[in-house]
Amino acid sequence: MTKIKPILPGLIVSFIIAVISQGLALVIPNLGGATIAIIVGIILGNTIIKQPILNKGTHYSEKALLEYSVVLLGLTISFQTIAKVSWVGFLFVIIQMAITIISAILIGKMLHFKEGIYLLMAGGNAVCGSSAIASIAPVIDANDEDKEMVITLVNLIGTVLMLALPIISTFAFGANDLLRGAMIGGTIQSVGQVIASASMVNSLTVDFATLFKIMRIMMIVIVVFIFGRMHQKTIQNELEADAEISGNGSGSSLPWYVVGFLVFCVLNSLIHLPSFIGLTAHTLSSWCEITALAAIGLRLNLKAFIQSGKKFLIYGGSIGLRRRRRRVQGRCVPHCRQDRRAGGAGGPDRCPCPV
Repeated sequence: MTKIKPILPGLIVSFIIAVISQGLALVIPNLGGATIAIIVGIILGNTIIKQPILNKGTHYSEKALLEYSVVLLGLTISFQTIAKVSWVGFLFVIIQMAITIISAILIGKMLHFKEGIYLLMAGGNAVCGSSAIASIAPVIDANDEDKEMVITLVNLIGTVLMLALPIISTFAFGANDLLRGAMIGGTIQSVGQVIASASMVNSLTVDFATLFKIMRIMMIVIVVFIFGRMHQKTIQNELEADAEISGNGSGSSLPWYVVGFLVFCVLNSLIHLPSFIGLTAHTLSSWCEITALAAIGLRLNLKAFIQSGKKFLIYGGSIGLRRRRRRVQGRCVPHCRQDRRAGGAGGPDRCPCPV
């Protein structure tokens, strides 16, 4: 009880903000609870709620609840999901993630950001926002300040893309729900933002966007492992140059919650679990994430964030622009082949895919 008591004030305040944010999300569905939570947290944390008594609880909420959110995500997806979109869809996700990661790393290096910043930006934008950042941070020895700033920026970028992509995807692909879903689900960072964005189009686009998003989430284990190995190589190079190394250098091992995510994902793939388990896990995961984002907002030093300057905002904006300009090119996916055989909108010799 003595260990729990200091955590309660910050945890309760974070949860109250999460509840308020979920309520506001019903009124402003285009923003979503996650975005509202981090904005409300930033406003309150930099104005009327600055009490030191909240620090332990907000730190716990930021760290532990995001970890629990990652683990619970494993119960909401399965490997059978990939079969619903076929290998072409899977290839699209791999190419999209590779382009995002490489772009984020190269731009980060060009702007002289340290490794912790550009790897967190790469993983957060390529995989699944806050959950990916929380999973990557310990294996690259990223500090809490870097993690908080990147999570905030990635969520703000996601909000802009969430509002813009329904228009952009419709302009690019017309009424092709599969390709609109591929662009939205393959681009936007968080699950909530993907669903909110696709909902502005139609229900079928929501289904396709969710499938593409789930495939990105399933790649989190591989991304964490690769980034951990990259960090280990950096450490080895610095050691060879007799540099002084800080951090625990734990890049070679996966965090417990990433392992938990993989175990639950495998379990959900091998055993047909009752649907209520997946629904409950999804609900709990969402609440954990939104409460954690509220805590991150409370802990974020807005003055320091602004003082980080134009360079940081240019970094985030440039990644967002690169993701918006991307197009789904090449071969048609199976659903479009079916449309072509059935003599879809353009007749049997035409397909809405940009081939």
